[in-house]
Amino acid sequence: MNTNDDPIVAEIRAIRREPATRFGDDINALCDFLVERDREHQDRLVNYPPRSPRVTDADDASGK
Repeated sequence: MNTNDDPIVAEIRAIRREPATRFGDDINALCDFLVERDREHQDRLVNYPPRSPRVTDADDASGK
């Protein structure tokens, strides 16, 4: 089956096109909308504290 004929692929592509169509292909308008949504729903956002990088043997430059 060709991916152009696959109804699941067609559905996913339609879903992915919806935001672009909704905001007239204006990425700035989409970003403004998303920032505003973040402000409105801060209680729903998950923010983890930054983690320190871990040094592994592969990262050790001393070769020990």
